[in-house]
Amino acid sequence: GATVFQPLSTGITFALTEKAPGDKIPLITAGYGRSESADGGVFKWNFPLSGTYWVAADTLIQHIAKKEGGLDKLKGKKIALVYHDSPFGKEPIPLLQERAAMHGFTLSLLPVTHPGVEQKATWLQIRRDRPDYVLNWGWGVMNSTALKEAQATGYPREKMYGVWWAGAEPDVKDVGAGAKGYNAIMMQHGAEPNADVAKEILTKVHGKGNGTGPKDEVGQVLYMRGLQAAMLAVEGVRAAQERFGKGKVMTGEQARWGYENLNLTQAKLDALGFKGVMRPISTSCQDHMGASWARVHTWNGSKFEWTSDWLQGDEQIIRPLVKAAADKYAAEKKLTRRTGADCQS
Repeated sequence: GATVFQPLSTGITFALTEKAPGDKIPLITAGYGRSESADGGVFKWNFPLSGTYWVAADTLIQHIAKKEGGLDKLKGKKIALVYHDSPFGKEPIPLLQERAAMHGFTLSLLPVTHPGVEQKATWLQIRRDRPDYVLNWGWGVMNSTALKEAQATGYPREKMYGVWWAGAEPDVKDVGAGAKGYNAIMMQHGAEPNADVAKEILTKVHGKGNGTGPKDEVGQVLYMRGLQAAMLAVEGVRAAQERFGKGKVMTGEQARWGYENLNLTQAKLDALGFKGVMRPISTSCQDHMGASWARVHTWNGSKFEWTSDWLQGDEQIIRPLVKAAADKYAAEKKLTRRTGADCQS
């Protein structure tokens, strides 16, 4: 049986959340899935390690506020959310609504039907309403389409901010210079061709003629996301082996304990080749996310460059939302919160 499963889809995560407790297989949903599954007291088998869409939405609002000169300057501003009409695209809405109520900006919701090639009406509305910022919660072809439509309607790309699935090289390279100035929030990494782990893969894998895929993709955004996901999967099992037996094959339940007791210090991450790429991740029974850091990068016409410092999701806003949504889920599914004893198991 599987020790861990990475669904790579928010929709699939919603379905598997129901199955995981019966199957006893932990789900790693690094940077996607259900934001409330950060609450390990209810979601025993879900691990949205290193960030959720609520962290993404929250840090984006913080970043925009910094640009404007403070959170109080958001009053009266207009922010449009252009989102994939799916569980993934709807994820940031509760957080953005909360922030809009707090700071007095208007939030307009503009759903886009999958796959997202038809956005004419959306961008006509944006041209008419002239929002101060557009958040793009897109995926795949929806992202390049949004950029082309923005270009056609004259909406400034530097006022556009994508989620991390809308901020990789394939999203912008077809648009090239037309996407210049476009930003995206990044969960723990961006394009990192100079990271030790990327250099090591070029030397030890590609250098020996064993590389699959183009060499120049090593260290690009989605490549790094894959490496990060693989590293998290392995390190959770390694943590489990420290407790349940080194070198042994771990069961799903043992691996789950490992993901719940991850302690990836900076020294450990640096040793794994992720120096300058990631910040520490430390999980617990209650916290299945383990970190809430993000940064913004911007497309300069040929590559992405960092344009913000590290931003941290605001716990005072995120935690109550997580708890309320987790409690609601627990009530619907007739689940009781985990006890202290269950946390030790």
